[in-house]
Amino acid sequence: MSNTWQCGRFELQLERPLLMGIVNVTPDSFSDGNHHFSHEAALAHARQLITEGADILDIGGESTRPGADPVSVDEELRRVVPLIEALLDEGIPLSVDTFKPAVMVEVIKAGADIINDIAGFRSPEAVAAVADTKAGLCIMHMQGEPKTMQQAPHYDDIIAEIQGFLQLQVSRLEQAGVDHRRMMLDPGLGFGKTVAQNYSLLRHLDALGVQSIPWLIGLSRKSMIGHVVGRPPAERVAGSLAGMLAAVHYGAKVLRVHDVAQSADALKVWMAVQHGVSE
Repeated sequence: MSNTWQCGRFELQLERPLLMGIVNVTPDSFSDGNHHFSHEAALAHARQLITEGADILDIGGESTRPGADPVSVDEELRRVVPLIEALLDEGIPLSVDTFKPAVMVEVIKAGADIINDIAGFRSPEAVAAVADTKAGLCIMHMQGEPKTMQQAPHYDDIIAEIQGFLQLQVSRLEQAGVDHRRMMLDPGLGFGKTVAQNYSLLRHLDALGVQSIPWLIGLSRKSMIGHVVGRPPAERVAGSLAGMLAAVHYGAKVLRVHDVAQSADALKVWMAVQHGVSE
């Protein structure tokens, strides 16, 4: 497995797990409502996440929660581009969570270092949008689309089907000239999967692997956590931390999280257990 992730202006070292802090610039995020919807609030939140220990920021201008309605390209760009421009000098990579090729093109021009595509670059237009750039790419599996993906997810062999999808997308990006060192994989927990399937996928990351490309895992505050702990999203911090550490145990290199300060503390203790501390 590669120990680096090349993304835009940065080459990230993966010797320790990295935290990707979530910045939702949407009015209908499942986890934080519209608390950070304004540019000023989103910018303040982003800078707070950096202070708390975020290694990467993941900016989203369109909710991808189950049942979410789509937004236009222009509206998504209106939400995210000013935030990218305001954060360019903060010294960490900026990721944009989008599946629209037109948005990918414009946010990369604005300075985004990573494209986090919930559709896994399945469209030729998405591949064309990123192939000749330096952007890091997160290739995620999703069954269906956000509006309907959780209505009746079904697989005959979930491990084989997701692994096959990820292999196909990696091959398509390779054929377009994308180096493996720019790639990160995501099994898409909560995106067209049942709760039981989500936990099974986490346990079987090894079986899902493609050519030793590293894993990015996002389970923070998701319904798979709520199902187990019986709490609403804002009260799922402890459960999310447990899931995050399980993901690290099974091989995750990047963790997409809402609660950066708590996640950073949990990872510090995890690393101390694994590698010891100086007296």
